[in-house]
Amino acid sequence: MVSAWFYAYNPPMVLFLFASVLLGGLVALSVIDFRTMILPDVLTLPLIGLGLAFAYWQDVFLNGIIGAVIGYSGLVALELAYKKFRGVDGLGRGDAKLLAAGGAWCGWAGLPFILLIASAFGLVHALFLSRSGEPADNKLPFGPHLALGIFLSWLALFVLS
Repeated sequence: MVSAWFYAYNPPMVLFLFASVLLGGLVALSVIDFRTMILPDVLTLPLIGLGLAFAYWQDVFLNGIIGAVIGYSGLVALELAYKKFRGVDGLGRGDAKLLAAGGAWCGWAGLPFILLIASAFGLVHALFLSRSGEPADNKLPFGPHLALGIFLSWLALFVLS
């Protein structure tokens, strides 16, 4: 009973708990994606659910649902179009699920900012790799860049505003 009262009347603590879960999940996913080029469902799917719980707590549940649906379907459409025109995979479904999580946490209005930040940092990463002199295998994990975009957008929308 005391803990329910504490969380109900201590919004900064709840916000800190949500931020900790979000950051922990994004860091774990980034490390895994850098090492394996895989974003496992066991981490991405709960992050979507927790993002929707956060949206519900913030009274923006519909925005979270719309953001998750648009985030997922948008990257799946891009993945399928790239494969059709180029004949090779360009994105994985893990990236789409991670963007769905970003849409759940940030709402549909946060998606352009997430993608802008992720694309800019992905481009900088690719430029550094091309200048390093190492042989390029033309594969770059996009998950860590999405994770950075999600967290920075979430901070801007819910913490710093």
